[in-house]
Amino acid sequence: MSEPLQERIAQAMAELQATQAAVARAEADLRQASATVRSNDRVVEATVGGQGELTGLKFLDNKHQNMTGPQLAASILEAVQQGRAQMARRVMDTFEPFTRPGPEGSMRRGVDLDWNRVFGSALDGGQPGSGRASKNRLRDEIHEDSD
Repeated sequence: MSEPLQERIAQAMAELQATQAAVARAEADLRQASATVRSNDRVVEATVGGQGELTGLKFLDNKHQNMTGPQLAASILEAVQQGRAQMARRVMDTFEPFTRPGPEGSMRRGVDLDWNRVFGSALDGGQPGSGRASKNRLRDEIHEDSD
């Protein structure tokens, strides 16, 4: 009986090592990743790194010179939030395979991640009424129905 147990332990260790290697590769890829996004008015171009950090900001064609401070600030925020949302989606796509259980016979269980908790408003591009708040409202309504 100890042999099947030893085999299961060896299989679990091999799966763990393969998963750790895959996670390390994904992390290395994301460290090099970035998203470059333009504001809708095409005044600002923002580049955001893999952790949502602002790594570059350009003012295109000097269009910003004809804007008020609040208008320029809104363009900057829009571009940065869109870039953060794009990177958050890329991170989610990269790590999504690790949230699923392994194939049939595998010892690996999927990891349950609360992406809204990890990324907050970055997932919805900073748009009010989407993302976390609307999901919580839906969850509240579902909870009330079960009473």
